[in-house]
Amino acid sequence: MLIICILLFQHDPVVEEFEESAAETKVKFDLVNEPGEAQHSENNDESRGAETIAFAKPSLSNKKVKPELTLVLIGETNSIEIGSKNILIDHDEQRNVELFSTKLYDLCGRHISVINMLGLPNIDKFPLNEQIHAFVMLLPNGLHNSHYSSGLQWLETTFGKALMAYVMTVVTHESDDKCESALTDLKANSSFVEKRYHTCKRSMMDEVEIIALLEKIDAMVCENAPHCHSGLMCDGNKVQKEQLEHKEERLESSLFQQSQTVEDIEENATAIKVKCDPVKRPADVEQNDDNTTVGGESEIMPVQSAATEKVHYSMAGTFNMDMSGNMDKKSVEFSEEINRKKQYQRETEALLDRLQLQDKHQQKLSQADLLKVGPPVKQDHDTSEKDVAHTFIQRLMMLDYRARYIPVRQDSPEVSHSNPVEEFDTNGTGDNDLDALYSTNVDFHQLNLKTHLHPMDVQMAVFHCSDSFFKQNMITKLSQCQYALPLLVPDPVTMDIGCPLWTFRQIRKTWKITEMKDNSNIVTMKSMPICKAETPMVSFLRLGSPSLSKSELMNTLINDRHKTFFHRNCPGSAKSRHLMDGVAEIAWYCPAGKPNDAFTDCIAFCNLHGDALSLVKQRDILTDKSSVNVVLVPTLEQGDKNSAVISALHKSPKPLIILIADSDGGAVQMKKGKYKMGLNDKSQSDISEELKKIIGKILPVPHETFQLESMAEVSGVKVDEDDKVCQKGKCAAKEIVDLLQGMDVSKIKDTYLPCQGQLWHEWCKINKELYHLKGNIENEKCKKQQKLMQIRQDQCKVSCSEPMKLFIDSLSSLSSATEKDYFLKWTQILIDALSTDDLGSILQIYDKKWAEVLDLKNKHDKSDLLKRKQTELDEISTQLQSATFGLEHIFREMGQIYEAHASLQKQPERGQTDWSKYPELAAELMISGHPMELMDGDAGHVPLTWISGLLDEVIKRLGDRRVFVLSVLGVQSSGKSTMLNAMFGLQFAVSAGRCTKGAFMQLVEVSEEIKEDFEFDYVLVVDTEGLRALELEGKATLHHDNELATFLVGLGNMTLINIFGENPAEMQDVLQIVVQAFMRMKKIKLSPSCVFVHQNVTDIGAAEKNMDGKRRLQEKLDKMTQLAAKEEVCDAECFSDVIAFDVQKDVKYFAQLWEGSPPMAPPNPGYSESVQELKTTILSKAKQSAGITLSQFKSKIQDLWNALMNEQFVFSFKNTLEIAVYRKLEVQYGNWTWTLRSNMLTIENGLYTKIQNGKLHKVELNHLHQESNKTYDEIKQAMTTYFDDDRDKDILAQWRGRFESKIKEFHSEQVTEVKRKLDEVIQQKKACKKLDDKKTEFENKLLQKSKELAHQLKDKAEDEKELEQQFNSVWSDLVRELTADTKPIEDINYEEDQSTVLYELGFEWSLIHESKMTGKYKKIAEVGDYAHYVSLIKHHDLSDTNQQSQDENRENTKGQGSNSLSTMWGSFTRLFTSRSTQQMKQHTNIRDVCNKSDLSHEEQQEIKSLIDDVEKQSLDAIKSKPVATRGYRLTYLQEVANNVKQTVSEFESTRKYALKKEFIVDILLYAFHSAGRWLTESHMTFKGNNDAHSYVESKKMHYYNIFRSFCKGSSSAVVLGQLICDKLKSSTVEAVCNKTAIDLAKEMKCNFPAFNGNRSNLEKHLLKSLAEKEDFNGFITYIHHPRKQAETYIREEVEKYIFTEQGKKKALNMLKKNVDDINTLVSQALYEATEKVKTHTGDPDMWMKEFSSLLKDKLTFNTISCQNFSDLNSFDFLKEEIEKGLVSIIEELSSLSLDNMKKFRMKPDEILIDQLCNCCWVKCPFCAAVCTNTINDHKEDHSVSFHRSAAVMGWYIRNTVDLCIEFCTTSIASDGSFYPAHDSKVVIPYKKYRTAGPNFANWAITPDGSKLEYWKWFVRRFEKELEDHYGLKFQNYGEIPSEWKTHSKEQAIKSLDEMFKL
Repeated sequence: MLIICILLFQHDPVVEEFEESAAETKVKFDLVNEPGEAQHSENNDESRGAETIAFAKPSLSNKKVKPELTLVLIGETNSIEIGSKNILIDHDEQRNVELFSTKLYDLCGRHISVINMLGLPNIDKFPLNEQIHAFVMLLPNGLHNSHYSSGLQWLETTFGKALMAYVMTVVTHESDDKCESALTDLKANSSFVEKRYHTCKRSMMDEVEIIALLEKIDAMVCENAPHCHSGLMCDGNKVQKEQLEHKEERLESSLFQQSQTVEDIEENATAIKVKCDPVKRPADVEQNDDNTTVGGESEIMPVQSAATEKVHYSMAGTFNMDMSGNMDKKSVEFSEEINRKKQYQRETEALLDRLQLQDKHQQKLSQADLLKVGPPVKQDHDTSEKDVAHTFIQRLMMLDYRARYIPVRQDSPEVSHSNPVEEFDTNGTGDNDLDALYSTNVDFHQLNLKTHLHPMDVQMAVFHCSDSFFKQNMITKLSQCQYALPLLVPDPVTMDIGCPLWTFRQIRKTWKITEMKDNSNIVTMKSMPICKAETPMVSFLRLGSPSLSKSELMNTLINDRHKTFFHRNCPGSAKSRHLMDGVAEIAWYCPAGKPNDAFTDCIAFCNLHGDALSLVKQRDILTDKSSVNVVLVPTLEQGDKNSAVISALHKSPKPLIILIADSDGGAVQMKKGKYKMGLNDKSQSDISEELKKIIGKILPVPHETFQLESMAEVSGVKVDEDDKVCQKGKCAAKEIVDLLQGMDVSKIKDTYLPCQGQLWHEWCKINKELYHLKGNIENEKCKKQQKLMQIRQDQCKVSCSEPMKLFIDSLSSLSSATEKDYFLKWTQILIDALSTDDLGSILQIYDKKWAEVLDLKNKHDKSDLLKRKQTELDEISTQLQSATFGLEHIFREMGQIYEAHASLQKQPERGQTDWSKYPELAAELMISGHPMELMDGDAGHVPLTWISGLLDEVIKRLGDRRVFVLSVLGVQSSGKSTMLNAMFGLQFAVSAGRCTKGAFMQLVEVSEEIKEDFEFDYVLVVDTEGLRALELEGKATLHHDNELATFLVGLGNMTLINIFGENPAEMQDVLQIVVQAFMRMKKIKLSPSCVFVHQNVTDIGAAEKNMDGKRRLQEKLDKMTQLAAKEEVCDAECFSDVIAFDVQKDVKYFAQLWEGSPPMAPPNPGYSESVQELKTTILSKAKQSAGITLSQFKSKIQDLWNALMNEQFVFSFKNTLEIAVYRKLEVQYGNWTWTLRSNMLTIENGLYTKIQNGKLHKVELNHLHQESNKTYDEIKQAMTTYFDDDRDKDILAQWRGRFESKIKEFHSEQVTEVKRKLDEVIQQKKACKKLDDKKTEFENKLLQKSKELAHQLKDKAEDEKELEQQFNSVWSDLVRELTADTKPIEDINYEEDQSTVLYELGFEWSLIHESKMTGKYKKIAEVGDYAHYVSLIKHHDLSDTNQQSQDENRENTKGQGSNSLSTMWGSFTRLFTSRSTQQMKQHTNIRDVCNKSDLSHEEQQEIKSLIDDVEKQSLDAIKSKPVATRGYRLTYLQEVANNVKQTVSEFESTRKYALKKEFIVDILLYAFHSAGRWLTESHMTFKGNNDAHSYVESKKMHYYNIFRSFCKGSSSAVVLGQLICDKLKSSTVEAVCNKTAIDLAKEMKCNFPAFNGNRSNLEKHLLKSLAEKEDFNGFITYIHHPRKQAETYIREEVEKYIFTEQGKKKALNMLKKNVDDINTLVSQALYEATEKVKTHTGDPDMWMKEFSSLLKDKLTFNTISCQNFSDLNSFDFLKEEIEKGLVSIIEELSSLSLDNMKKFRMKPDEILIDQLCNCCWVKCPFCAAVCTNTINDHKEDHSVSFHRSAAVMGWYIRNTVDLCIEFCTTSIASDGSFYPAHDSKVVIPYKKYRTAGPNFANWAITPDGSKLEYWKWFVRRFEKELEDHYGLKFQNYGEIPSEWKTHSKEQAIKSLDEMFKL
């Protein structure tokens, strides 16, 4: 008896909800109950004895309603208070059970399931296969950081990285706590997403907080794809695998349950979509069954558990079963369908598992997976099953159509291609054998546990596991391989039919239509995106299983040489396939316009795979959309299962062709448009021909056409473009393009992208003119720069049109990368659609007009008609250029807007987008794989500011990664981009099917598989428009090609030279350009590698032909090298002299791209093999390269482009990177040399002390080397480490040998110099030996006399006055006695000696006296005008001599002859062929000036140079004299005077003027003055060491004190202690001061900004100092005597440092430390000497000897004779006395003034001068700027960071008094010329300045636009002073540009920092 209980509940909201849902949806019920439910059912049966179906009101806590949201709580239990008032969760006992939250239902009316997994979750109990929408990670405030890290780590380990997208972070806190710092702390984690962060109170009772949390969770769910996580753990988790297997077993063994509870019904009734909206009430819930992921792909879900599998249930809500409980037929069928689906899903999963794609059903394959440099594709015969999918992708991307036919190696014995042969041993009679033979019981299909993979299953598996962009790329490649493309694809999970319309968007087809007009065939070309093409479609269906292959038959119609559709007879085909049934593929036949075309117009052929009888939906769609239906049947019989379909098609008005496989009949037309044809006993070709005829007959009749885009309107078909993200991108793009609709395409760019049009082109033109200046260069330059700024202002005014604003806003606002990618793709698609038609019509007109021009040229027609036609052709070219519009133009506009605003530093106005963010947007795209324009192809210019900003942002995001730059060069349309795309999977920007224009760069990451083999992280590919590209104006310029080639070759670590075809003439043009580019690289010390790629070679297999081709290529390269060598002035005979090149390895031959004739030809498989071989070669060469960093790449772009702007590329190239590396090396070199110098100073100090103590009498070089070798070895090791390990080691390698030898030389020089100094000390010691001996005698006598006198006067000891009188009376007698036989050394009277020498030479006393009194001789070197010193011999023509010249550098530079007076004549005069009107007007002024000064500027400079030479020679001569050891002699001055007089005479002999006596007197006094200080100091040293009178007199006070001590009865110990302390005092002061001097120099060298760098750094600080003081005289000294000013600056800075608070403190600390060290040393010596004497019972002599020996290395201490202290008996008392005296000495030392250091041997300023000024001081031959190389005699070209205005040195314009203000760095970029010498007759173009002579040749002067503001400020600031100093004017050509007057001192100083950044 069946009892049915129905319980009704009034006004129950849950029941009402259920009823509404049940009425609106198909309710499903469980196939298998959960175990708990089954048990419940059994209990009911037992208790009641009858089968009962009960309906009861469920409680919300346990009902089976499907949750709208499922949340899992994870984290520590103390992060939340669980209780009855907690809204989120009030249960904690069942951790792995999903429970509905009643509080949440009450709050928002939604069924939200909350699973409590707080605490350390037990993964054994984790609810598997739950559809979890969010993991809520609860973190207690204060512990949030550590808990966050550990929680994420646990989640990733347990569930994998994919789960991270489902995590919501919630920081909980007490009511009174605040969490402001939590967000800041968590942001430090890279995985943290701020919008997925929330804070809540621990109690979870605040409704507002919980609603806000749910809103954030809803937003997260909406963004995620898929919306929920399956709960599956990582594959490595065995527990989960076991649980899944257990569930599958339950599923298979379960029986259909006969009862269903209300809970089941309610669950199905509420089985609605996961909402992405903010929190809603139940009434707001919308139903949706969408389960697609991003991009419209269906998620391939794992097999569902029984608890989630539902079957449909009737709309009325009653069960479809009879009263006995049996299911009706429909239910059984439905159940079978469900089982079939489950089985299909299991097979799908198994297939993905075999292909190693199991992890890609959620984490789809993306473009990022593809855009990586991986290992070369293996060309093995077969591939492992697990690698098949990966290999398929790789080969397909290389356009290898054999990707479908990859032989698979069966790794498992279970898998085989064919059934294995099974043996049956019956062991019986023959009858038994026969029984077995005929038996059908053998289960053949079971012999194969697995079948081998079907190739199309591999293709479709990859398709299903890819995101939309990967699919699009994949389908595009399949199309290029001429394969059929999937049009209708069943979803492998839901079985819904989808159309991947998006994947077709990139495909473009070109064909030629043949039409008959006027009895002639007219061929018209058509090219368009295939999505837009309206073509007839022929659909092929099969009903049943005919013996003939439908796909094979279709191939014969489209291309009988290529397997467009895969069929059963293709290699690798298998009987079973999984993913292809139900797939409809489409392919297009595109005629070539030839007589043998199968069809005259483009036709789409569609092929439905599988039996169309069962594929009803697909069949209906295709038959509806097609123009012709072709049906293949085994037989045609009325009433069979196919007849219904056939009848319907026959009745349809559409043409029908029925192909009957088993019929013999021919083709018969049954009625109009209806055909049938038998296929039996017919060949494929016969069938094909018949079909072509029939179709050809049908299609000319008006028919329906098919357009891919129409599939979006088909009901029941899910189109991928309907995906929300795709639509979002499309809407954003459409909004932009809608603004452009209706406008002439050629006007779009001018209207909406104005910054890159005329304004940008004009800017480029003016910018290039800056390198070809004429006339008044600086003024001209300023005018052009103002024009450039005006253009930038104009660009700012017109920037940010409405489309650009929309584009930037969309790019900024779209949150995900996927949205941006869709937006960009749609923008390009829609833009191309705008221009396609216009471009096509313009190209047709262009072709027609070009044909007319050629016809006229062939007829040698030179009439006006030809000119008119050519003009029309140029106009069409311009129109074509304007109509070219693509995405790259929008990015170009972004770049120009950025450049304009950046140059003006203009802030965005209201309504404008923030231009400063543009590089960030572009960098993000570049990193994700989008190509970016490097060179503007239309303007032929590199936007340096934009590119720098872009690369800076890339560096910010990636870090300064190393990249290997691969550039590609070749003739236009030679297949460069195709080759790159095939090799690396790139997609270079090509608008509307055109060739690449300009240069584009794209980043490709090196995959993890091979990264460890390379030193770089990315390959940066640069593709170009190609050489010999016809400019659209019809020009072909060799200059442009050379520029492009040089730029690309210079950028690349490797350059691919792509040669197309075998035309020798074309090859020669390209080779000449390429060879010249490589030769330029050699000259600027760049050494890229190269590979030649010879494409489109007819027979690459013939080895002999290849060898011959390589030989001919080598010959051509050598020939081109010889030609280029003449042009580039380079010594090279063959190509291998220019670059390392092996013709056997570095030349690759490529087969033709197409296998046949386009448009239907597939790519040649040999082409992909060639691509693969080339890739292998590139990678092998790349392994040997470290690449360059992105920052270095940025610098290289700037350097190359700036040099290319100048015609003299090699001379103009400034390798910023190399300069920076060299400057760093200079700093290191300075540190290394300082370490050696500092060590040698310490060694010198110690040895000096030993010599002074008489302990060392000879210094050996070997000993010095031994002493210094330890430090030297450390330096050598440091150098080795630096050169080996520095990131720029490849660049450093060129200088390694030189710097190693320089360090070796420096060390040897230091050792030699120290030996020389110490030898002088020893010589001096020897010279003073006589005095030293006398000193001992003096001291003994003085001591004895003092002792005797004291003994006599001991009774008067208290009368101080009496003692002093007695001592003085005895002292004078004693001194006379001691010095009776010695003559005192007199002081020199230097002033009188100078006058005497001059008088002896014949000069009047009055003349000498006047010069001395005025002191004017001291300034002779800085005089601006020397006219008053000159008397003319004869008048000479000023036009011949009034030229400019320059003094040769006469600084103290090593390696230059100091005795030579040969002066370098430099005339750096502007070349004017005639005098301008303005000059003529100034003629009177010129005459006045000439009368005032009869000397030309060149003659003035000659005299100045003479003075410098005389000073240097005189000083050198004086310093060579032994003054310090032998004393001063008057003859030294006489010798100098005679030499100077002779030098002046020689000078006068070659001049047209004579020098007056006043000049000779002044120059002699000047020379004497320069040497005076040194002479005086040296003589005082001599006197101090050798004058007995001075020595004795200096001891008077000392012995008076001893005398007093004796008088007062002091013991010998006290007196001896005084003597010792007196000696210690002077020696300790000297030792402390010397050591402090070294320490202070070391401190300043290492830490003082001006001294701790290289020579350039010193120059910068020196110039800053001059500017701050605004001291004109200091500037003049620096300009004419830079080294002298540098030395002065160092002395001033040392002085300043010592007396500033911080410096003084450091110096005093050093002093104190050294005093403490000395104190320790002396105290230790006292102790050891005393102890030794006491131990050995020694005498005073022994004590003295021991004490002095202990001090010998540190202090100069001459032994005291102890003969007067023989009565000394207490050495402890002596020690105490000395210690007392030592305390006072230390106190005195501690308060020692730092000025005392000046009195001693070591001086910090002199040490620093020796270190910092021993560098190059050669001056620029133009502006006299000093070379800033740290190495003195360096071999590199002289260079300086910036040059000066010529006015600084007083240069002026010929025949005028106008100062020349030009900068040589501007001049060498101009078209001007100069005279290299004042008497030169030949002028030299500035651009070829190196040819002007040796002094010019070794200077590297690069154009810099004279950007430095410093010298402009100087000229403006000291305008009047410079005019007065040189007697010239800043007027006419020398007028100071107004722009210079705007620079302030602060700007000038700041500009120094900017220029010296290197």
